[in-house]
Amino acid sequence: MRKLGTRHENLDRKVYRELKSMIVDRKLKPGDKILQEKISQEFGVSRTPLMCALKKLEQEKLVQAIPRRGFYVRRFTKEEVLEAFELREILEGLAARRAAMIVTAVQADRLRAFFRDADVSDNGQSIKRYSDEDRRFHNFLIELGGFDLLNDILENYNIIAVSYRIDVMEGLVRHPRETLPEHRLLIEAIASGKPDLAEKLARQHFARSRQQLLQEMEQEKARQIGRPAAGKPRTFKAPQQEQGQ
Repeated sequence: MRKLGTRHENLDRKVYRELKSMIVDRKLKPGDKILQEKISQEFGVSRTPLMCALKKLEQEKLVQAIPRRGFYVRRFTKEEVLEAFELREILEGLAARRAAMIVTAVQADRLRAFFRDADVSDNGQSIKRYSDEDRRFHNFLIELGGFDLLNDILENYNIIAVSYRIDVMEGLVRHPRETLPEHRLLIEAIASGKPDLAEKLARQHFARSRQQLLQEMEQEKARQIGRPAAGKPRTFKAPQQEQGQ
């Protein structure tokens, strides 16, 4: 990892951006403890700018301070993830529209390269590769069609969104077989310079994931309601473990 202390930009800001990138890239995953001494050594900085960065990330609700234990990357509730998808539906739709209005030929070629060799099988490595590509695609879309304020906002919402089902589906709400055709249609709309269609497809993409998440939340609540009180014998068959979507 490159040392940060020898560069001229504000050191606190550099440490903050580098640490946030580690969360965005999932080098630090939800629930991970942030090892301050190790990171300070890797960055080549003292604990002071690292602590400033952690405090800022705590204000953004991306990390959580636990007394006498340290800082951890936050785990988000399904309700928080649902809210993030609602906001991404609107804001990333805007980013897709703007991207389609300004996309260059070089950028269009780069867009069309995403998911070119996507594998939508069920094995864990394929899911992980697809999840990584999904993250890279949406980050590029935000970079292409956003502006500084929009980029900062969406970056945080993306972190929240990919924290969902991190241990099962690598942060994906729906299976790649379902989302791959949506991604390809969206990519072609942007690359072809069709802003209305691009915004519509981007919003549909997130609306479907939000609906899937909402359905899972309702199913979970229904199971909880049907659960017998503690200590009483069960009078019904235990529900099967929920399958990945």
